[in-house]
Amino acid sequence: MSYRAPVSEMVFTLVHVAGLPEAEVSRADAEAILNEAGRLAADVLAPLNRVGDRHGATLSGGAVTTAPGFADAYRAFVDGGWNGLAADPDHGGQGLPQLLGAAATEIWNGANLAFSLCPLLTAGGIEALVAHGSDDLKARYLQKLVSGTWTATMNLTEPQAGSDLSALRTRAEPAGDGSYRITGAKIYITYGEHDMADNIVHLVLARLKDAPAGTRGISLFLVPKVLPDGSPNDLRCSGLEHKLGIHASPTCSMAFGDNGGATGWLIGEENRGLACMFTMMNAARLNVGLQGVGVAEAATQRALAYAHERRQGRAPGAAEASPIVSHADVQRTLLTMKAYTAAARGICYLTAAALDAARGPEGQGASDRASLLTPVAKAFSTDIANAVTSMGVQVHGGMGFVEETGAAQLMRDARILAIYEGTNGIQAIDLTSRKLPLNGGATVRAQIAAMRRTAEGLLKNADPAFGHAAARLRAGIESLDRATSHQLAALASNRPETALAGATPYLHLFGLVQGAACLATAALAARAALAAGETDPAHRARIALARFFAENLLPAASGLEIEVIDGGAFVDEAALVLAQ
Repeated sequence: MSYRAPVSEMVFTLVHVAGLPEAEVSRADAEAILNEAGRLAADVLAPLNRVGDRHGATLSGGAVTTAPGFADAYRAFVDGGWNGLAADPDHGGQGLPQLLGAAATEIWNGANLAFSLCPLLTAGGIEALVAHGSDDLKARYLQKLVSGTWTATMNLTEPQAGSDLSALRTRAEPAGDGSYRITGAKIYITYGEHDMADNIVHLVLARLKDAPAGTRGISLFLVPKVLPDGSPNDLRCSGLEHKLGIHASPTCSMAFGDNGGATGWLIGEENRGLACMFTMMNAARLNVGLQGVGVAEAATQRALAYAHERRQGRAPGAAEASPIVSHADVQRTLLTMKAYTAAARGICYLTAAALDAARGPEGQGASDRASLLTPVAKAFSTDIANAVTSMGVQVHGGMGFVEETGAAQLMRDARILAIYEGTNGIQAIDLTSRKLPLNGGATVRAQIAAMRRTAEGLLKNADPAFGHAAARLRAGIESLDRATSHQLAALASNRPETALAGATPYLHLFGLVQGAACLATAALAARAALAAGETDPAHRARIALARFFAENLLPAASGLEIEVIDGGAFVDEAALVLAQ
């Protein structure tokens, strides 16, 4: 089956969980926009997903040719105005909320993850240029990037400098005319070379001569494939990686300065490039979380369709072979897939809503909330993408292990999501060491308080359809609260190793409880709609899914709390055990 955007569920989450601002875009308009996005995804992008996986991208003479149909699909994407959906109208964008743009991003990635990486990187480049670029660079490049006529990349990684950018060796020297000469090599550059756009704008981290050691001495440069005068720059794609998944996305090795140096221009200040690049990376991290949601949704749709078709065994009371969807264990698996996907969607949409709010009267408070939620959105959503796509293979049984069903491709494609744009371990470290201490812990305490208000709403609702959801959510919140206190206390007492030892289970605990709160919020809105006389069966399904999550998945919170608080003793003996 082909991917179909779950527009009704997305819009319900936008409005009732994330609080889509009616003053900026009405529910009806949001639904119309996402329906159009869904049509492009279903009719153009999704049919190319298998094509891209089989054909991949090819490199010849320094030029990369994308899979058949990709260049035409990109032109349709650009011609539809989708690249600038949430961009500033001053730069040619449509000025819609990032929240709506987040929903569209989920759609593109659910349909075709490898294709969607190209506009994802361009979106990050736009963010960095808007925040840190000179007026001249903005005038020269922003409109082309916003329209999608040109694309952007992020050039960080080098063979010896992956997560640790202090080891970066690419060099930049002033050329005397305001530009710089860039020399060096980068690896793992997504869409570093391709045939879908006339120009590629590379954002490159490099080190100036006599710059301070470590990350304090890194600067960011804009290095275009084609220079303003139309001549080619001194850069090339030197190789393509052969990967487990996302075969159609060209992952390039890039060489800068074979003939004296590629021409580039400084973005921001000298030796402050990492701060500029983090603007791009933070935007990309939320979008990678949305990739996880999209791929998980695609895997769930595929598994559910197969479960209705495949007959095997007899369910209790059946006289003949039953569709496997009738078996309780398969139902549990499918419900787990749906619940994780919906929870991750809620977290990502909450994060996008906070980014929108940060531009309004709430300002810094919303910005801090977005900062807190971003590592959770990225890591939790991509972790569940790996889990859900694996479950999708399991539902297919042996047919999931062969390529023709497409379940295996989704699992292979999803595996990178927990790795790039900062591994999920790095997201956990960021959450514990940088985001929990924001405002002396007040930001995370406010988020936990919001979860408590949701739990209180469940308690006040006597509908038996909620089952034990209120009690389970309250227990999960208390586990999160105690684990948060432990992490903050460890940091305050100068025991960072204790906090970091529990960082990954803490992040999963946070995501699990926040996800449960999102589903509970949706369930309360669904209950209110039923009470108002609406008869949409999707409302009862939302209540049932929130209950399933609370009663079947959320109980893991207590174990994660123990892991955070008591599990860190391993650091004392880890070296001994791992040496054996």
